[in-house]
Amino acid sequence: MNLLDQTSGIEPATGLANDAPLTPMRFLQRSAEVYPNKDAILYGGRRYSYSEFRAAAERLARGIRARIAPGDRVVFLAPNVPEMLIAHFAVPLAGGILIALNSRLARPEIEYVLAHSEATLLFVDAELVATVGDSRPASPFLTGVIEMPDAEFGLASSGLDFGQESLESFLAAADAAALADPRPLRWDIDDERSPLTINYTSGTTGKPKGVVYSHRGAYLNSFGEVFHNSFTSDSVYLWTLPMFHCNGWCTPWAVTAAGATHVCLRAVRPGNVWTAIDTLGITNLCGAPTVCSLIANAAEAHPLERPLSITTAGAPPAPSVIEQLERLGVKVVHVYGLTEVYGPYTICEYQSDWDALPGDERARMISRQGVGMLQAESARVVDPEMADVPRDGSTIGEIVLRGNNVMLGYYKDPAATLEAFRGGWFHTGDLAVMHPDGYLELKDRVKDIIISGGENISSIEVENAILSHPTVLDVAVVGIPHEKWGERPKAYVVLRPDHAVTAVDLLTHTRYLIASFKVPDHVHFVETLPRTATGKVMKMMLGELHQDSVPGG
Repeated sequence: MNLLDQTSGIEPATGLANDAPLTPMRFLQRSAEVYPNKDAILYGGRRYSYSEFRAAAERLARGIRARIAPGDRVVFLAPNVPEMLIAHFAVPLAGGILIALNSRLARPEIEYVLAHSEATLLFVDAELVATVGDSRPASPFLTGVIEMPDAEFGLASSGLDFGQESLESFLAAADAAALADPRPLRWDIDDERSPLTINYTSGTTGKPKGVVYSHRGAYLNSFGEVFHNSFTSDSVYLWTLPMFHCNGWCTPWAVTAAGATHVCLRAVRPGNVWTAIDTLGITNLCGAPTVCSLIANAAEAHPLERPLSITTAGAPPAPSVIEQLERLGVKVVHVYGLTEVYGPYTICEYQSDWDALPGDERARMISRQGVGMLQAESARVVDPEMADVPRDGSTIGEIVLRGNNVMLGYYKDPAATLEAFRGGWFHTGDLAVMHPDGYLELKDRVKDIIISGGENISSIEVENAILSHPTVLDVAVVGIPHEKWGERPKAYVVLRPDHAVTAVDLLTHTRYLIASFKVPDHVHFVETLPRTATGKVMKMMLGELHQDSVPGG
């Protein structure tokens, strides 16, 4: 009798000795048991051991649990402060679904997410209270707004009163709630495919889409991050990557899984980054190519005595910047992914025979998007009929992905989910070639997404903001090359007959509606926009027109 015959009568079920649903909450539970006194979080003068990290998550979770129903959405709007990191464990521990929101969004964008997600609670950093204002009218589901101070940077409070609660009073209520409801918090879950977080991204339309992550997907992606970043309990990770970006590429859970040390950083500035590298023993950090450039070109830059690894994504890193970093002793790891696939999905695995290549050629190889990560499936580059393109390094097709690290879907948008998953694969909208060695290389984007400093900017969203000005008849926004940010948006505007407006006034109007980083650097006024027979703007022609345009119009 073989093994299958011996076990054929056993009913599969959760909760058995051989079945524990996967959740990244387990990582903090374990590290607090294994490394109770080890530094878990460093932030200025604040320090948390792993036992204190767990206690902080549990205290916050009890307060949240008392205010929500299971499955409710809880929004955190903050930079990379300890509270944002703690929330990645506290919210699911309370039975809620975390929404880590981009701290650079404008008020109308924040209000849209609050309304669309039907969030119950909003936690907002003191510095951002002025941007948010009184957000309670944005959604009838919002029952509480909690202001989080940051005394480390002189932000003991916002000094504004929009009816928000203080974090101190919220946590005091949490202590009272713990006495009234002594039920233990559950570090396990019943369904590993249940939602863990929702990440809002601009996508291909002006309105953000809510990308839903599962406990299982985040758990497995975290393992991939641990492996590919070589995280150990001796690692010291610097938070230069925003935690609101794909939940920090699942790194809040991955670093915790390894029992490594998180170093929180409120703002990414060259001096702050290099001070942390030199004084705190930083071993790893992640970020867009702009972060790589910031580090390489900082006045404080110098050759390192200890190994440092930078994982970068968002746009292909410039080979020249990779060379600069290598001369400083920095190892560059290049990954590719999207919000819809938990962040990184492919990695440019370094091959030892690249050592013999000249520096510029080696940097070019590293700048490719590579192969599927350990936890992921192999990426494909396909033609419109879903057939794989030849591995010749020149035939362009669309990157399609599938596996455990693809989102559950778009929140409350089944039509967009169905379209994204057509043919049984997730369609990235990114165009690439496949090289003979199986490494893919990104070439262009089907979507009208502008990637500026690692931030996704929807051209449609920017166009809609500009179109809301009464003088504007038509507009098209395209990405133009930028030495520092990779790309920046530029607007081509057609005014209504007998109307006039300056570029400055138009951009000021736009800045009130969308985040400042999405506002175009330049406006070029034109009489008409080039369109196809079906009415679509030919943006490639606008890119060519940019060469002869005058900044500011």
